[in-house]
Formats: sequence, C-alpha cells, structure tokens
Amino acid sequence: MSKKSQRRARAQAKKAAQAVQSPAKPKKVEFVARPFAGLKNEAELVAMAQIIPAATMTVKLNDSEHIPAAHRGATVELATLLPDLTQGMRRADDCYLVAMQTTKHSGDASRDVAYALLNTLELENNTGLQLSTLPEPGPRLQDLLDADFEPVFQLHDSFGFWAAPGELSDEELNNLVNQSRDEIVATRQVPGVEHAFWCRMGGKEYVRWVREEDEDAFFNALAKVHAARESELSNDDGASLGSFLGAFRAYGIAIPVWQLEPGTTAEQLTAPMQALGARLQAALADDAALNADERRAKAGIISRQVNL
Repeated sequence: MSKKSQRRARAQAKKAAQAVQSPAKPKKVEFVARPFAGLKNEAELVAMAQIIPAATMTVKLNDSEHIPAAHRGATVELATLLPDLTQGMRRADDCYLVAMQTTKHSGDASRDVAYALLNTLELENNTGLQLSTLPEPGPRLQDLLDADFEPVFQLHDSFGFWAAPGELSDEELNNLVNQSRDEIVATRQVPGVEHAFWCRMGGKEYVRWVREEDEDAFFNALAKVHAARESELSNDDGASLGSFLGAFRAYGIAIPVWQLEPGTTAEQLTAPMQALGARLQAALADDAALNADERRAKAGIISRQVNL
C-alpha cells in the first residue's frame, strides 16, 4: 500500500472511530402552541402551570404500553410545584406527584409533563426526580391519561400535599411547608364561575379568568365588549367592583385580568362575572367583523399584556 493510501485509510478509520464515539444528537420536540388541548380540565392545567401557587389534580393513567404494567389504571397527582423544583416525587405513602411548574421546558409542555410522569413512576419510595435533560419526542399526557376519568382539582393554602398524611412531624419538611405557606399568594376560585381565580398580591386583589375559547375569537369578543364600555365588573346597583386591567396568553389560551376594588372577595364576584360572561358569550356568537372602535380596542388589549 502506498503512503498516500495509508494516510487515506488512517483518516477514514479515525473518522469512523469518531462517529462511533460521538453520541447521537438528541431529537428536538416539536413546538405545540396549545399543548393541553383535548384534555379534560385544560383550563385548570394551564392555571396550575402559570398562575396558581398551590394546587393538585388527581388523574388516572390508562393502559398505554408506555406505562409500566404495575401502574396502568392507577391514579397520580399533578401538582403546581414540588420541593426544590423537582419534576416529580414519590411520597412515603407511595403517592406519585408530578410538577406542572419546572425549569426544564421543551417545545411541548404536555410532552414535558408526560416525560416527568413516566420517570416519576420509576422512583424509589420517598425520593424526588431531578432530570437534567429535555425529553425527545415521545408520549404526551394525552397518550397516558384515562379520557373517561373525571380529574379532581383542588386548591391548597400550603404545600402540605408534599407530605403524606401524618408525616408533617418530620421537622425539616414541617419547616419547609410552614415557610412556603407564608410565601403563597392567596388564591380562591370564584364560586359559580368556571376557571376564574381571585388572588391577593402586594396588598391588592385581582381576578384572572382562564378562557378555553380559540384565542383570537376570544380577543375579538373581548374587544367588542370593551369597546362598548361593558368590560367592568359591576354589582347589581351598578357600583364597580373591578376594572379590566389587561390580558396575557398562556399555552394557547387567553387569560384576562381585572384589578378589583380594595377588599373585594371571591364570593362577591359571582354575579358580576356571570353577567360579564353572558356579554362575552353574546359577543362570541356575533360573527360580524370588528368595527373601527373595536379594532382599536383589540389592538390596545393585545399591546397591553400584563404579567400577573
């Protein structure tokens, strides 16, 4: 073999060795604008991921081949937040919890939660999950949850759900829960109004309303109501309880926000929000194009996005 051929052979061998040693590049998860679409309680899932500090949702696993056989048909708890921002944990009582609020995000929040869920099912008793990598394409929550099961959503005043019943005698966990209780933003559901959450932040009260309609259709409806000066929350005698502050987008749906009059409670908002809801439904049913005033109102709403 000539020296030239030898050099070529060595170069090819080196290239082949590098190809074997180099790990395959992880596949990226495709972006999904509305990741929880099609799931029951989509609005609550979005709220848990974005605006609620302490809540859980009991869901049931289906019999998917992606789920270990021992866990098919079992219930697990989706939770807003877990200790040390872990993605999942297995409590001492063998309850599995999976976080909706984490620091690891691919392009599909449903895939992220499903990935954490499947890894959580592999945990030892009384341990937490700390994933250092993002998921590759794979099963989503829609592929793992029993569509016939009615999820059970619950707000909490503290992170006491981190511990099994009766376990709070553990001093470290007890201190952690007590400390977290002081930091939690007070949050209540508005009675009789789906997906509306009253809260108190910085000494002020607000209500945030998670809407499941098509995002653009909802903003059109809200623009019509706002342009007609009917977006305030008022009680029966016409006194204002809250003014429309703005809105933001989260996981493909709109969340409008009202700043409330000082001292307004969640219970006081039921009738005003039901009345506003009727106005919004009428505007959603109106397929007429936006007029000039309504277009200006929509532009103002879109440009005045809030972060609450």
